[in-house]
Amino acid sequence: MKPCTRAELERRESAQLAGFAQFSGESRGRVHAELPPEWRTQFQRDRDRVIHSRAFRRLEYKTQVFLNGTGDHLRTRLTHTMEVSGISRNIARALRLNEDLTETIALAHDLGHPPFGHKGEEALNGLMQEHGGFEHNRHSLRVVEELEQKYPGFPGLNLTWETREGLAKHEPLSAALDSPLGFVAPCASLEAQAANQADEIAYYSHDLDDGLDWGLISETHLSRNVRLWREAAQSVRREHGRLPDECRRYFIIRCLIDSQVKDVVFTTLSRIQEARVRTSDDARRQPRPLVQYSPLRRELNLELRQYLYTHLYYNPVVHKPNLRAVRMLKAIFEHYQANPSELSVFVKRRARKIGWPRAICDYLAGMTDRYAIQEYERLFGPPVPARRRPRSGSA
Repeated sequence: MKPCTRAELERRESAQLAGFAQFSGESRGRVHAELPPEWRTQFQRDRDRVIHSRAFRRLEYKTQVFLNGTGDHLRTRLTHTMEVSGISRNIARALRLNEDLTETIALAHDLGHPPFGHKGEEALNGLMQEHGGFEHNRHSLRVVEELEQKYPGFPGLNLTWETREGLAKHEPLSAALDSPLGFVAPCASLEAQAANQADEIAYYSHDLDDGLDWGLISETHLSRNVRLWREAAQSVRREHGRLPDECRRYFIIRCLIDSQVKDVVFTTLSRIQEARVRTSDDARRQPRPLVQYSPLRRELNLELRQYLYTHLYYNPVVHKPNLRAVRMLKAIFEHYQANPSELSVFVKRRARKIGWPRAICDYLAGMTDRYAIQEYERLFGPPVPARRRPRSGSA
């Protein structure tokens, strides 16, 4: 028996994947030339490099919705990323896309998220308005191209063009990736689109789950105001009858995710056929992404999104701790602008290349929630303690 080599894995892709999938053997390559992997495809190598990065490990201590450390069972940026990865693989498998590339993009999509969730992102963007702003997708590219320092021959992780394309998202591909190959297209690969759609499915469904678990929203109120929840709850009741609270909520969330994945898969297949897409580049040249919800599902998801913004994301229990944390982030930024000599040698070296504001911003964006809080306390002393909502039943 011989070991399974990269060439064998590439042959399996050719035999099993759809023609419009992105084949690893047809990758546009890496910025810095390397010998190809022996037992892995190019995209499997990318996935491993993402998982072994420091930025990936730090996601464990970064906010998803609730400030990190608020509760033992609430999602962090890392658990969210893992859930996106699972959903993205399901979509890719159903569409016969490249699961390895889809999963890699999903695992890397939030590497650039700063501490304190989207409020932290808004704070850094405001602080950097005169210096190019801050956007976490763009920063994810900076992490994998510059900030990770693991290899002797190049900065960053030297990921393939296709993985970096998936992280660029809203940036023009030629500008964001600075591709020497001159390939410019309106859309990213179908694998990148699948990972992006999985992100939306995961965060709305699982933020809903966390809000229920924390008692900030109720099933009764959801049934009255959100059609998606009402339909899923009725389906679970018909199939399973009366269930214990935790089990019932889990199955309703599962039903929500399953129905969204099915909608995306069948809608996407229909659009691929209508557009007569035959290759991965055919998909990139489409005027709009093909991996999407149906119009009805999009309308229902917007209703859910509006509900979550009104009743969860801006609920004082969630919103006020995040605002306090953001004030800490601003104070740290301003302190280091006034006292740059206190920063590490690595930050000082980067500042000589990219300027102090961006170097300080990069440093803060890499912090976990707890490290940012510790840094604030080291510089300014403990903040005034806030009253915390009592919570029972944590592990």
